[in-house]
Amino acid sequence: MLAIGLMSGTSRDGIDAALIETDGQGRVTPAAFHAKAYGDGFRLRLTEACQRAMAMEKPGFEPLIHAVEEELTALHVDAVADLLGRSGHVAQDISVIGFHGHTVAHRPEWGWTWQIGDGPALAGAFGIPVVGDLRSADVRAGGQGAPLLPVYHRALAQALPKPVAILNLGGVANVTAVGPGGSLIAFDTGMASGLIDNWMQTHSAAAFDTGGQIAARGQVDEALLGEMLADPWFALAPPKSIDREAFSVDAVRGLGLEDGAATLTAFSAAAVARGLEHLPEKPRRIYVAGGGRHNATLMAMLGERTGVDVRPVDDLGWDGDALEAQGFAYMAVRHLKGLPISFPGTTGAPREMAGGVLFPPA
Repeated sequence: MLAIGLMSGTSRDGIDAALIETDGQGRVTPAAFHAKAYGDGFRLRLTEACQRAMAMEKPGFEPLIHAVEEELTALHVDAVADLLGRSGHVAQDISVIGFHGHTVAHRPEWGWTWQIGDGPALAGAFGIPVVGDLRSADVRAGGQGAPLLPVYHRALAQALPKPVAILNLGGVANVTAVGPGGSLIAFDTGMASGLIDNWMQTHSAAAFDTGGQIAARGQVDEALLGEMLADPWFALAPPKSIDREAFSVDAVRGLGLEDGAATLTAFSAAAVARGLEHLPEKPRRIYVAGGGRHNATLMAMLGERTGVDVRPVDDLGWDGDALEAQGFAYMAVRHLKGLPISFPGTTGAPREMAGGVLFPPA
C-alpha cells in the first residue's frame, strides 16, 4: 500500500510528512518526504497549549487548546497537499494516512495521554482513510503509550548485526533495542533537544543550538548534572515514558549561555547512558535519528558517555529526518491489517496491541 505518515513531535518545530510503500511487515520503500515548519506565532501557541494541558487533571475542553487543534489540523492538511504535489501522486493513490497529531500532555501514570488533531476533518479533506489516536488504547490497557516507533525500527533493522539500538532524538529521547530474533525493548531515556531549545529561546535570540556550537564553547557543570540525574525517574526500570514538560531549565539558571547549553546537552547524553544500563546487553552500535543527530556536540557526548559507537541512521541509507513520519505511515497500514504496533517490551502493554482509531472519509 501507499501510505502517508504525519508527525508533529516534541520539538514543536513543524510537521514531518512522509510517503512510503509498505506491506506493514518487512517491506518498506520510502517514496517522498516533506517537512513543513511552524511559524513562530503558532509555535508559541502550541507551547502554551501543552503547558495548559499538563496542568489539567484529565483531557477536556479548553478554548486555547481547541483553537490550536483546529489550526494544527489545517496545517496538516496543507502538509499532505504539499507532499502529494511533490511526490507526483494524487489522493486516490493513497490507501491510508497515519496521523499522530500533537501530544499536548502525556500522563500514563494517570491513565491518559492526549494528542490533538481532528482525524475526521483530515480524512474528509482528501477522501483518504485516516488512522489516528494511536496511543490511547495502549495507555487505557495499562501501557505507557510510548514509544511506538520500535515496530518500525525492527522492520528497518532486519539485516543489522544484533544487538543494535536505534535512538530517536526529538524534544524527548527514546531508544529501541533490537535483540537476536527480533526481540524488542524500548523506552524514553529522558530529554533530547527539548531543554536545550528552551534554554536557547529564553537566553538568546536563537530557536536552537545550531550544530551544538554554543554547547561546544561551554563547560559542563558536573555537580549540577549529577543533581539532575538524581531524579528518581532515571532509576525506574522500563518500560517508561515521559512528557517534555517533566523537566525544566531551572536547574541550570545560574549558568551562562554556553555553560548552560553544555550542561543541558550533557544531561541528554548522560540520560541515554543511564538508560542503556537497563538493557540486558549493551548494543554493538547506536544509530541516531531525529533532529538531535544534527547536533555534533550532543553526538560526541553520546559516544563519550555511553562508550558505544554512535552513528546517524543516514549511514545506513535511512532518512533520519523522515523516520518518525514514515513509522506512522507503517503503523497505519498495520492497523488496517490488524497487526500490533505496541508490545509488552516496548510500552509495557499487557499484550500485543493493534492500537489506533480508523476515521473513514465521510
